[in-house]
Amino acid sequence: MLERTRRLLQIRRTARRYGLAELLPGRAPVWLVGRPRHHEQPVGERLRLALESLGPVFIKFGQTLSTRRDLLPPEIAEELVKLQDQVPPYPGEQARTAIELAYGQPLETVFAEFETEPLAAASIAQVHVARLHPAPGEARGMEVIAKVLRPGVHAQVRRDLALMHMLAEAAEKWLPETRRLRPREVVDEYDRIIHDELDLLREGANCSQLRRNWLGSDLIYHPVVLFEHTRERVLVMERIRGIAVDDVAALKAAGVDFQALAERGVEIFFKQVFRDNFFHADMHPGNIFVDATHPDRPRYIGVDFGIVGSLNPADQRYLAENFLAFFNHDYRRVAELHIESGWVPAETRVDAFEGAIRSVCEPIFQKPLSEISFGVLLLRLFATARRFNMQVQPQLVLLQKTVLNVEGLGRQLYPDLDLWKTAKPVLEEWMRERLNPATTAARVRKHLPLVLETLPELAGSLARRLETGVDPATQRTEAALDDIAAQIRAGQRASNRMTLGVGLLLGAVLAQGLAVHAPWSSLALAALGLVSCWRATRT
Repeated sequence: MLERTRRLLQIRRTARRYGLAELLPGRAPVWLVGRPRHHEQPVGERLRLALESLGPVFIKFGQTLSTRRDLLPPEIAEELVKLQDQVPPYPGEQARTAIELAYGQPLETVFAEFETEPLAAASIAQVHVARLHPAPGEARGMEVIAKVLRPGVHAQVRRDLALMHMLAEAAEKWLPETRRLRPREVVDEYDRIIHDELDLLREGANCSQLRRNWLGSDLIYHPVVLFEHTRERVLVMERIRGIAVDDVAALKAAGVDFQALAERGVEIFFKQVFRDNFFHADMHPGNIFVDATHPDRPRYIGVDFGIVGSLNPADQRYLAENFLAFFNHDYRRVAELHIESGWVPAETRVDAFEGAIRSVCEPIFQKPLSEISFGVLLLRLFATARRFNMQVQPQLVLLQKTVLNVEGLGRQLYPDLDLWKTAKPVLEEWMRERLNPATTAARVRKHLPLVLETLPELAGSLARRLETGVDPATQRTEAALDDIAAQIRAGQRASNRMTLGVGLLLGAVLAQGLAVHAPWSSLALAALGLVSCWRATRT
């Protein structure tokens, strides 16, 4: 309790020093934040500096807050984007101790070499270069990086999160004007994100999945995770080498084609979202490197996989259709898609929503396609949809943040980037694939066992419902009731046989059409299906 009180007083002093009273409504208590006074620095910059001074957990919170551009004034959101994870490293000896504690054995038994001086430090963890012991027949072991959580970071996160939850609840209770910012929702979202990042086994699994999705591609490379050496607090993966994506001078010296680099980055993102439904959601420049071995076909290298995103199939489809409808200026379809997807209430008037979307999009589409920002489009769309009681989905906010990152990086590399030119073929190919009969048949085949298992149960449920639904007020005799029940049970058996027969026939057709069984297997399935259907008709 004493530690929490000290931390709360520190937050209060910081808020006063940076004049953050300006951010709160006029009824905010003066004793808490001090009186507003003139500052030469803009309030967004002061907020960023305040978060930086409060340490790693608040830096990470500011980074998360910067993704909620639907809630923040643009000047504050732009300032928070500048928050970096470049915090002072902790002593390397503490990292050695943390690794030995995680492994339960001396560090030298795992690593042949370990550099005590960190390669990089961030708010949650820091990275050290190491080398494994050589395998039989190897002269030297594999060079790796060891990512180690900061000592005491779990306790620090718990303490600061408890304060954030408390302050968010107090703000909503005592300062009604802050409710539009939904402070409790924002803190809950941050709580989930930071706890995911504290589990390095989870990050390793994310990297492994991305690597599997892109193995053999010349667009992007993901490092190998060494799970035998990875723990919840220690992540070990192969060391990668490349040029930092924001090191423009080095990229130019390597002769990299900047247009190709920007367009390939956009292609990677849209394929991650729509082809794989698993995207790297923290694609800021510090997490991206470039392999310039082939300057005309530069390959990306990704690192830091603590935050990933995915969409459910319905959101995927609606989002793809939304993008296509946007650039066809079909605003009515955009409005209909929002209602069909449940993003806005079903009772929303389509014509009113269509008009609001048109007022947002038409000014944007007066520009050349190369100047249209997908991120700004999504941002303005979500802001408009809020007027129609849209509840912004967390997965869509994560996607919006990643679009802004990818787009900003692409335009930094190649200012004339036409995002739509690169994204449209990916979206159209994905839509064609979804409508492909073979894809549909594959989905049916995938779910066929569940359908066959469920249909007889549904038939039985219906029969039982009919049996128990006889109204006693009709005063039928007991014999008549027994006769009805017998007929229902016979009908249930016939229904079961018919269901099985139809299922077997369907299975035979799919097996033959997809060439997944030998012809005799298909004939056998068809024969069993016909017999079952015949027996059903004879019942």
